[in-house]
Amino acid sequence: MRRAPAPAARRAAVHAAAAGRLGAAHPRQEGPTDLRLVPPALAAWATAAATLDATPGWVTGVAVLCTAAAVVLLAVRRRGALVGVSGGPGRWPRVSVAAVLLCVAGAAVSAGLHGADVRRGPVPGLARQYATVTAEVEITSDPRLTRPRIRGDRAVPASVLLDAEVRRVEKADGTAVVTRTPVLVMVDAGAGVKVGAGAGVGTGGPGSEAEAGEGGGAGVPGSEAEGKAGAGVGRALAAGARSPWLDLLPSTRVRIRAGSAPAVVGGDRIAGVLRVRGHGAPEVVAGPSDVQRFAGRLRAGLREATDGLPADARALLPGLVVGDTSRITPELDEAFKETDLTHLLAVSGSNLTIILALLVGPPGTAQLAERRGLAPRLGIPLRTTALFGGALTLGFVVVCRPDPSVLRAAACGSVVLLALATGRRRSLVPALAAAVLLLVLYDPWLSRSYGFLLSVLATGALLTLAPRWSEALRRRRVPPRLAEGLAAAAAAQALCAPVVAVLSARVSLVAVPCNLLAEIAVAPATVLGFAALATAPVLMPAAKALAWCASWPTSWIADIARTGAALPGGGVDWPGSWSGAVLLALVTATVLLVGRRLLGHPWLCAACGALLVLVVVQPPPLTRVITGWPPPGWRFAVCDVGQGDATVLAAGDGSGVVVDAGPDPALVDHCLRTLGITRIPLVVLTHFHADHVAGLPGVLRGRSVGAIETTGFEEPGDQVASVRREAAARHIPLSVATAGEERRTGSLSWRVLWPPPRPAPDPDGPNDASVALLVRSAGLRLLLLGDLEPPAQQALLRSPQGALLGGVDVLKVAHHGSAYQDPELIRRVAPRLALISCGEDNPYGHPAPGTVAALRAEGAVVLRTDRDGALAVAGAGGGLRVATD
Repeated sequence: MRRAPAPAARRAAVHAAAAGRLGAAHPRQEGPTDLRLVPPALAAWATAAATLDATPGWVTGVAVLCTAAAVVLLAVRRRGALVGVSGGPGRWPRVSVAAVLLCVAGAAVSAGLHGADVRRGPVPGLARQYATVTAEVEITSDPRLTRPRIRGDRAVPASVLLDAEVRRVEKADGTAVVTRTPVLVMVDAGAGVKVGAGAGVGTGGPGSEAEAGEGGGAGVPGSEAEGKAGAGVGRALAAGARSPWLDLLPSTRVRIRAGSAPAVVGGDRIAGVLRVRGHGAPEVVAGPSDVQRFAGRLRAGLREATDGLPADARALLPGLVVGDTSRITPELDEAFKETDLTHLLAVSGSNLTIILALLVGPPGTAQLAERRGLAPRLGIPLRTTALFGGALTLGFVVVCRPDPSVLRAAACGSVVLLALATGRRRSLVPALAAAVLLLVLYDPWLSRSYGFLLSVLATGALLTLAPRWSEALRRRRVPPRLAEGLAAAAAAQALCAPVVAVLSARVSLVAVPCNLLAEIAVAPATVLGFAALATAPVLMPAAKALAWCASWPTSWIADIARTGAALPGGGVDWPGSWSGAVLLALVTATVLLVGRRLLGHPWLCAACGALLVLVVVQPPPLTRVITGWPPPGWRFAVCDVGQGDATVLAAGDGSGVVVDAGPDPALVDHCLRTLGITRIPLVVLTHFHADHVAGLPGVLRGRSVGAIETTGFEEPGDQVASVRREAAARHIPLSVATAGEERRTGSLSWRVLWPPPRPAPDPDGPNDASVALLVRSAGLRLLLLGDLEPPAQQALLRSPQGALLGGVDVLKVAHHGSAYQDPELIRRVAPRLALISCGEDNPYGHPAPGTVAALRAEGAVVLRTDRDGALAVAGAGGGLRVATD
């Protein structure tokens, strides 16, 4: 009778098969996953997060107690071994507990030292005093621009952000202190931008070393010259001029004079914020290192290679390849956020994994990697393949900059290399745990990083859940490639969604299909992009050709993001807290359990899928039946866009005249989609304040627009330039509205009441130059006053157009219902319905109680978007009715 092989022999045979050139095919050939490194990694992670702010006494106490306890446990084990006691059930748990304690001690010491780096030296004290400092700082990250924000009627100027370390700071008495303190440097985006004497547009294009203009009193705070210079800088930035601060490379040292302030969020990795004001170019003390200079040349070569591509591909390809998001527009960035595709715009383990996959094969099938990568086709042995992978990883770190986020990505993306070197799939999870442990000990601040948490969760999902889910789908006759992609996207979404919900207070319903569809193009775009990156320094024409080839899959990814973000039911609001994250995790687990049972019932699966599609797409006819919005026969709608104005006049099926665009492109786009507006014969921008025009990209998104009409008073200049740029990009003609002009489209007609051909400018000129319209629609008379204030309202009453103001059915109240209203105008108009567009809890107190009271005293019903939401007017004559969303 033949004996069964011993367990050790069986394990040796399995490992021998796994280490062979073709490997073994069965995914369960190696037994259970080795999880011994997971508890030490998690313990170190939690300890680092908890002790970064701890006092030295606490850190010392934790380290000493844990080390002593570990030594005792190990000594007890050794003593038992010396007296001949065999390793029983308690032996390995004892060693494991000792390992956890040692990792806790190491993490506490590392976190304590890193936390002390932030608190030591003179910089934290100066920041708490909001002192002005002169310092020499070393840049530690790529410069990046803040996203544009709207504050009231103004667009907040963009700033350049740089992570840096203060290496030398001068005190008030002139003495200098050498230190090494991390800070965040904020620089006005217009700093260093050269402003021309004529149009006020910098002569230097992107990447130029334009310097600030001098003379004319531009440096005097509050002077008229400074205001003009600031407007010129705004125009220059809007026209595409680039601040030289954006060209600084990491490791460059600059000398700055800046105001200081403490960090907004306590427990952050910076000791303070240094704000550099003025328009000067950076004073470089020492240039970047050779490694950073080399990486900068490669990245600049990639940007040059993409210069001639379509806008989306030009912006997105550098982000996909090396995490360079400097060209990503806020609109495209928002689309990626709403579809949970932002991981594609950051340097992540997936970037490196794609490159490694060319060499070693997909990491999800590491046990079969030798069969599917380039290495076996080139005859490269398994261990040598791992060495080549290490070299690729090193090159990735150099090009993408060796900062903590890149090191994190390299560690997570290199998890597969250990499995290849040992020939065992079960090494993947221990390798991930080891990467987490080493990274947390190296940089304890990662323990508080959401990006680090998402990277670990996504990598863990791909290594643990995805292979099992893929195998389950294949058993149900799903094609292997589709099963693998669907399982990877679903697994990553299931584990990462609760954390994403904490960050965005939103859950995407289109994340899985969008990631699945985008995944088709990520690999070719990344590979071709890296090829263009490597080729650009030596052969730019070839790099441009490769970038052009990469633009096709890159544009596909951008289209997927835009399409998914445009779906009205693409996401749902969710509590942005950790309790909300726990709730989402429970909901996800329930959906997975129910879905597993539904897989055996194809008709139920199809019905659930159809229901989900209806929820996401929300066809307008079905939505109107269910929600009652918009009401049948609506003639006028006021969108809920926060503190701003955006209104729509119905002009036929799917057509509408849009008056103002609000401050936020996403909000006005959502409003127009719910109203079913796809064609816009005319966009009227009453004046150029940001709360009326900044949302214009959302109005134009995916719609045919005939023309844009504006006021003739072209201030503020930055918003004028922005409107002109949007119109030029889409070849939409611009015109100027003047009093007396009349237009008609279908049953909708309107007359321009204001401004006269040459409105008199005053300190608040843009408001009093607003376009005012008297509209007739299916028997309704509507008056839209823009932001006119009392001087212009009184002038309008005295003008020839004033005789037309009586007997108005609907009034769009001027200036968000502010207190600055002319009582005589309200009495003359005497509207039946007064609609006010304003933001909830706005800092201006709009609408003013006195204005609301005056309107009601004239018999008007007053409705406001901050309390009632979006408003739509339907009917005519005595049948006038209003619906709210």
